Amino acid sequence: MRIADILRFSVNTVRGNRARTVLMLFAMAIGVAAVVVLTALGEGARRYVTSEFSALGSHLLIVLPGRSETAGVGPSMFVAQTPRDLTIDDALALRRIAYVQRIAPLNVGSAAVSYLQRSREVPVIGTTSEWLEIRKWVMDQGQFLPPEDPTTALAVCVLGGKVRNELFGAQPALGEWVRIGDRRFRVVGVLGGQGRSIGMDVDDMVMIPVASAQALLNSSSLFRIFVETRSREELSLAQESIVKTLAARHQGEQDVTVIAQDAVLATFDKIFNALTYTVAGIASISLAVAGILIMNVMLVAVSQRTAEIGLLKALGAPQQQILRLFLSEAMLLSIFGATFGLALGALGVWGIGLVYPALPVQPPLWAVTAAVGVAVGAGLLFGVLPARRAARMDAVQALSRR
Repeated sequence: MRIADILRFSVNTVRGNRARTVLMLFAMAIGVAAVVVLTALGEGARRYVTSEFSALGSHLLIVLPGRSETAGVGPSMFVAQTPRDLTIDDALALRRIAYVQRIAPLNVGSAAVSYLQRSREVPVIGTTSEWLEIRKWVMDQGQFLPPEDPTTALAVCVLGGKVRNELFGAQPALGEWVRIGDRRFRVVGVLGGQGRSIGMDVDDMVMIPVASAQALLNSSSLFRIFVETRSREELSLAQESIVKTLAARHQGEQDVTVIAQDAVLATFDKIFNALTYTVAGIASISLAVAGILIMNVMLVAVSQRTAEIGLLKALGAPQQQILRLFLSEAMLLSIFGATFGLALGALGVWGIGLVYPALPVQPPLWAVTAAVGVAVGAGLLFGVLPARRAARMDAVQALSRR
């Protein structure tokens, strides 16, 4: 029997048992679609985090108060002990390091901002003029914070686009005075629409000089110091110099943690890759379940098609021929199910993209290939037992339906 005849026979068999065929197709399709959708979510999350951190630049160091006892990024990054506060003077000392191009001390808090009768609570960021260059943000109106001495508390502020619209509406904002907490600030600029950046909604914040933020928030310590080196190759040299400089200022105690932006990104990359592999493995279990379903249904089909098998044997079909017929049927079901699953997965990914447009959901090629390969492999593997059972039947007993 030629290959074309085997395929035609298998197609006719599949079409002749529609209920059974639909059941097995859906079982295989759901498994493939689960792999595609879940890996697309994991890959989308990884790409989102990568793009967010890439916006910070490729040669950035982040100085945190508190000593991390283990390498890399861990819980201490967020809840580190602080034996000694980071100060503006510490930040200015880092500016004198040869490998450093820019520094931006950072204070973070929240306060009520009001203009006339309009008021709302917003995040308040205290920093310097170099923050704009480090973060690669753009201005919509006016200018950013002036390049003055960071220890000088200036009464100026820069509004996010959303805050500006809610406070001023159609009125011009530049040059107007707003009240932030218990202090008055003149609006000197409005940020362009940056969207969300590393968990912060840039349109929904107010930025003021770092010394003004310390006075407003009644805090003399810094939240972080962002340091941009002259080149990526100088990251390690700058990191060592920062640790030595701050240790010298803190009576020889190394009580800060310096993290390279690349290290943070690499850590998140590993986490999301592991997550993607894990969910792909969990989803693949459903493909094995679908393979078992194919085996069970085909075992039942063998018992229902004994007369057909007996007739084939009586006409001279060898065991290998019967084996190929049943395996080709299992392969067709697996291929059709995998194709249907890819279509369902693509539809699911498209739907997620509509609901979460900021998340770049896209299944990795290896996941799609693996899902189809596992689906076809499971169909063939679990189709062997029914095929061998059919091939070993005795022609006389099969014709007598025994």
